[in-house]
Amino acid sequence: MRQLFRIEPDLDHLGNAEPLPAIWPKYEAPVVRLATSGARELVRMHWGFLTPKTSEKTGKLLKPDAWNNARDDKLRRTGLWKDSFLHRRCLIPATSFREAKGRNPATDVWFAITGEEPRPLFAFAGLWRDGQPGIEGEEGQWVTHTMVTTTANELVKPVHPTRMPVILHPDDHETWLTGSEDQAFALLKPFPADQMRIVATGIGLTKDSEG
Repeated sequence: MRQLFRIEPDLDHLGNAEPLPAIWPKYEAPVVRLATSGARELVRMHWGFLTPKTSEKTGKLLKPDAWNNARDDKLRRTGLWKDSFLHRRCLIPATSFREAKGRNPATDVWFAITGEEPRPLFAFAGLWRDGQPGIEGEEGQWVTHTMVTTTANELVKPVHPTRMPVILHPDDHETWLTGSEDQAFALLKPFPADQMRIVATGIGLTKDSEG
């Protein structure tokens, strides 16, 4: 991650991080963002923007809703995403992602990009924010990120007909982090299907599974 995302050792805040078999909503994951100095730093953030939720009957606070994905067509007009899109864009490192096909049971399908390694490292386009307004307790202090999605390409469509995460080409990392609103928005498009492949299929697979 340091090499691909050009992170100086003193700005890698993960410590002796071990590989993760999978990343789940509300759990921590590595994220690349701009430090206050303008340099890139590697930090941990919880996956999913949180919003308050109250009981309609009692008015008491319930477990907050988590928003794991942000649609590209809503970034400029939805309050939950707009400020982060303008001021707090980030890179989300990954080696593959899962979509589920069917139900009872669903089939897990894992997608990766092509390259010399079985699952080369890449980055999703992401947004982040610090703190969760209106949420009490530990969750209210979390730094969180969310993943931007766009229309599905021809490889993903048979599994998820409408959406897929935005995968950024390495040449576009800097533009996503520091470019203007229009420059960043122009990057929100499906990754070429011929530069991706399916690396695992099955029921209840983790990222390390083969199939």
